[in-house]
Amino acid sequence: MHSHTTRLQALVAFAVLLGALPASAQQSSIRVQCPASTYLHPGGTAPDGSAIECLHVSAGDGFATMADGKPLYVFSFAPLSIVDVDSTTPGIQVDPEQMMADGMLAANIPAPTITVDEGDELYLTMTNVGMPIRPDLADPHSIHWHGFPQASAVFDGVPEASITTNMGASFTYYYLAHDSGTYLWHCHVEATEHIQMGMIGNLYVRPRQNRCLTLGNGPCPPGHLAGHKYAYNDGDGSTRYDVAVPILITSMDPVFHDASATVQPLPFADMRDTYFLLNGRGYPDTVDTACLPQTVYPDIGESNGQSQCVSSLIQAPPNNRVLLRLSNVSVTEYVTIGTVGIPMLVVGRDARLLRGDNGVNQHYWTNSVTLGGGESADAIIDTTGLTSGQKYFLYAKNLHFLSNDAENFGGAMTEIWIQ
Repeated sequence: MHSHTTRLQALVAFAVLLGALPASAQQSSIRVQCPASTYLHPGGTAPDGSAIECLHVSAGDGFATMADGKPLYVFSFAPLSIVDVDSTTPGIQVDPEQMMADGMLAANIPAPTITVDEGDELYLTMTNVGMPIRPDLADPHSIHWHGFPQASAVFDGVPEASITTNMGASFTYYYLAHDSGTYLWHCHVEATEHIQMGMIGNLYVRPRQNRCLTLGNGPCPPGHLAGHKYAYNDGDGSTRYDVAVPILITSMDPVFHDASATVQPLPFADMRDTYFLLNGRGYPDTVDTACLPQTVYPDIGESNGQSQCVSSLIQAPPNNRVLLRLSNVSVTEYVTIGTVGIPMLVVGRDARLLRGDNGVNQHYWTNSVTLGGGESADAIIDTTGLTSGQKYFLYAKNLHFLSNDAENFGGAMTEIWIQ
């Protein structure tokens, strides 16, 4: 099957999906849910600093390039633009033809990073654009905010208890961000398969304490200055940081991905990951600050733009504090990630401040953190006393993770630059 054949398949698939819509929908735009408000829409804030955030993503397939040059067929999400043509009514109009053109074969590894502030309302619309490379698949998709403690069942994404979205359909998830911390998001339909295939993304919530001076959302911690940021509402300034870097750890089995691309039985029992990734890339691609161009799978298809847009390069000047928002979404591996020569202060685990019931901080200094699938940690690197031009490594202490399949000196590793 050649690339022009796949493009034809994509066009045919889009025609089928569009034809399945009601006549009124075919002749007009699709409306993405986003409430109108005099102070919250578009881009405004309430008196307490909270806001309404509206995002639109596609769910489909595409390609990711491993650091040794191998393209892998993947499933994932991709950002879709929101063009507000009528802010006086609830919802945003989206051109369905443009939406499908932008969303098909555009899977991003990882998915777009979602960042909100505590107290924000998030309207996250997901459109299932189908899988042109595998037109035989009619998989629904969902979004699961992993670790969100107040999710109503309908918005939780677990297929047995909530809604999933079929091809050609859209669904808007609603969340009120109650608790700050580091989370992650993924598709929960056939979770082992869809997470292995790449339907994963960074997600974190910044605390109200960041706004304590400007909006009176005290109490401010001692010594608080405008511009300081915090991982949690700590009340004592102990989680202060200057720069935040999300690091999503995952791994992929090329045999499993190849089997999916070539319509073969999927080897769930024999799943063996040999690509170990930070934000969807292996070293040295982890330090590239640009999006990586999608490459085509041999004799199967062509791509739609860029993928792998989240760099893992950590940059900070001396006398700064860098917050590493670490999470692991591998379906097969525990990962121990750490540093050499520059320790980490762990201040949170699984979106919870490390503090005992007696109010005493349980933060600890370490050179490594072990995370199982679905776990997260907040670790601060302090660059006080370091010199511009120095470089350090953040890497998996599981030594076999430091390879790009058969290629050595790669995998789950990135660099820390003191600038």
